[in-house]
Amino acid sequence: MAVDSANRHDMKLVGATLESIVLKQPESELKPNLCLDKGYDYDEVRDLAKEFGYTAHIRARGEEAQAIKHESGFKARRWVVERTHSWMNRFRRILIRWEKKPENYLALLHFVCGWITYRKLISG
Repeated sequence: MAVDSANRHDMKLVGATLESIVLKQPESELKPNLCLDKGYDYDEVRDLAKEFGYTAHIRARGEEAQAIKHESGFKARRWVVERTHSWMNRFRRILIRWEKKPENYLALLHFVCGWITYRKLISG
């Protein structure tokens, strides 16, 4: 997780997000994939993905609209992220940031992610 102000472009946080990954990728001949939407369509992001050992899959602007037109049953795969953001927004302390220190807000984000995971585990 990476925390920054609301008026910062998402692509500026790619490096901090990749650095914050705790789990190491299992040893494999295949490079792990990094799927991003058109908001990350920059050479800087591609270079960061390569630096961290990822294969970047970044939709170009207008590519998704063309796929929806030409491929029957095509759906974007960002529902996992959108769903998780929706679940996180159910916690008022996350939805509206009242904490001035980023460390406190980051701690709340970790707590909420843990709580969401716990609820998913006990509900089956």
